[in-house]
Amino acid sequence: MSTHPTVPAPLFRATQIGKSFNSVRVLEDISLDIGYGEVVALLGENGAGKSTFSSIIAGALAPSKGGMFLAGEPYAPNGPAAAMALGVNMIHQEIHLLADLSVAENVFLGHLPTRGAIIDRKTLHRETAKQLQRLGLDISPQTPVRELKIAAQQLVEIARALTLNSRLLILDEPTAALGKEETERLFQQIETLKQQGVSFIYISHRMDEIARIADKVVVLRDGHLIARHESGAAEVSVLVSQMVGRPIERLFPELPAPQDAVVLRVEQLSDKAGRFRDISFEVKAGEVFGIAGIVGAGRTELVQAIAGLSAVSRGDVLLNGRPLPANDVLAAIGAGVVLIPEDRKSEGVVLTQTIAENLAYCNLDRLSACGIVANHRVTAFAHERIAALGIKGVAGQRLDKLSGGNQQKVVIAKWIARNPKVIILDEPTRGIDMGARAAIYELIIELSKAGMSVIVVSSDLEEVIGLSHRVMVMARGCCQGILERSQIAPDRIMALATA
Repeated sequence: MSTHPTVPAPLFRATQIGKSFNSVRVLEDISLDIGYGEVVALLGENGAGKSTFSSIIAGALAPSKGGMFLAGEPYAPNGPAAAMALGVNMIHQEIHLLADLSVAENVFLGHLPTRGAIIDRKTLHRETAKQLQRLGLDISPQTPVRELKIAAQQLVEIARALTLNSRLLILDEPTAALGKEETERLFQQIETLKQQGVSFIYISHRMDEIARIADKVVVLRDGHLIARHESGAAEVSVLVSQMVGRPIERLFPELPAPQDAVVLRVEQLSDKAGRFRDISFEVKAGEVFGIAGIVGAGRTELVQAIAGLSAVSRGDVLLNGRPLPANDVLAAIGAGVVLIPEDRKSEGVVLTQTIAENLAYCNLDRLSACGIVANHRVTAFAHERIAALGIKGVAGQRLDKLSGGNQQKVVIAKWIARNPKVIILDEPTRGIDMGARAAIYELIIELSKAGMSVIVVSSDLEEVIGLSHRVMVMARGCCQGILERSQIAPDRIMALATA
């Protein structure tokens, strides 16, 4: 009698997982195996079901039907703590740190090292320093989290997960706020953990990352598993078509030729806090001017200074040849310079307010009569802006009920309603799915065609290359060079960014 070798069970198995909220079904029959030391990329537009499926695996939600197994044993955690105790941990795209605690206290929150009944601060700081060093994060473990930039906070989230001895890590857009160097360190750490048998579910909208890190790719659309790929090197056009349900022939629209007139000129601009110095460049009407560089290069601080949000020690910002008052955001807005911030949820919108209210906040002077804002004016204005930008929502809908892409469209819509001369977009597609990303790119090019000067700051090399007529590369607060369209290439940008 012949015997067949037993196929070992995967680390994780989901079988016909379904999830409904009241009568709305958001997941239908999702089945997935993840082997030991394997990275499975989970792709799909916002609303495809990625977050719901991940939340079920992480114990935050219970499935309406189907079952799960971990290392061959039934797995049905009754909450995130139970999942973490079994070695399943999720790192969310949105930062979940306690701002008033130190880095070390956040990293070991819930399992602080103790000596008797007292927290062992020496061990706490030593072990935290080890985790930070693994990720290339050069900060003191005693630093309060609120003093960190978004990129550093994201790495602290990852460091916290690494202390939990996870068997399965779910990473939701882990590099959204990271530059290339930080991303590469994270990938190196993932490779090390893979060799130790740790597995990953990797959620990202960056296609180059999927090809770099994933062993398999799974595509969700409208709550259904649409496709499986046994390699991370699947064709990008195929993946995008599967995600959105239609072919997207060209992710980046064709760039129109800029005009000759210089609209914005920055001359020898230096930050009072020393975060950038002696920056000079100009932007023409209809030009998309990209700013690239690794995290900490001073890009965000520079555009905030141009928009009047941070103090400068010297230098000038000229709009159509006229100097803008320094450190005066209202003067910049009045002159026609507006900024779409990197962190839209805390700086760009009021999540608990409606689309109409958010659109009105920057345009009250245009919606009021004799100092009184009439509701019918606000509603009509919202309907007009929603239609113009293709926002998927209604005027009375709260912002926290919209996808990231539609939230970003609201931020852009409220500012372009003022017909600015210069619009600055800092990380314009951070955390946005591929379909919405293509729509944002089309909008940027439409603004360019209309003669607006556009500045795009991005950590995504593909994005800054695909959108820009010229790219300025920054490193350590200095301009390392400005590349013309014919010179723009990933290796040239990175050579300058790391010089």
